[in-house]
Amino acid sequence: MRLKAVSPSQFHHRKSRKRSFPWLLLLTPFVMWMGVRSARMHFEQPDAILVLGGAEEREIFSAKFAKKHPNLPVWISSGAPRDYAERVFSRTGVDLQRLNLDYQAVDTVTNFTSLVDRLKEKNIRSVYLITSDYHMRRAQVIGEIVLGSRGINIQPVSIPSNQIDEPISKAVRDGGRAMLWVATGETGANFAPAKER
Repeated sequence: MRLKAVSPSQFHHRKSRKRSFPWLLLLTPFVMWMGVRSARMHFEQPDAILVLGGAEEREIFSAKFAKKHPNLPVWISSGAPRDYAERVFSRTGVDLQRLNLDYQAVDTVTNFTSLVDRLKEKNIRSVYLITSDYHMRRAQVIGEIVLGSRGINIQPVSIPSNQIDEPISKAVRDGGRAMLWVATGETGANFAPAKER
C-alpha cells in the first residue's frame, strides 16, 4: 500500500483546522442561543420603549417613535432634564403619563443596570432599544447581557447620525462590565473614563 505524500503547507492547514474545531464546539451553544433569541425577537411585540440618554436628538426621535406606538410606556435613562423631555413629548402629542424618566445612570452600562429590575417588575419581556447608530453596537451588547439576564429581549432602533461607529474595544470592555454585574452586582463604573460615560 502506497502512502500519499503530504506537503508541509497541507499538514499545517490540516493541523490548524483540527486546532480550531474545539473553539467551534464551544461557540455552538452561544450561536444557537442567539438564534433562538433572534427568532423570538421577530415574533414578539415589545412591551416598552427604552431610550438611552446622552444626545438631544434621542428624545426628539423617541417622541415621534412613541407617537407611532401609542400603547407602549417610554423609559428614558439619564436623558435630557425633565422639563425639556416632557416638553418634547408633550409637543409631539404623547401622553406624559407614559413617560418614566430615570436619572440614576452614569454611563451606558448603568443605563441598563439601574432599570432592569424595574422593567422586570412591570412584566416587560421585550423593549425597543433606542440610541444613536454609532452607539448601538455597545448598547446592544450590554443590553443582551443585562436585560437578557432577566429574560428581557431587545429590538434595536438606531437613530441615524454622521458620527463614526465607536471602536469595538468599548463594546468588549462594557460587555465585560455587564457580565461582572450579572455575576456580582457591581457595575465597574470606575473602569470607564468619565468622557466615555
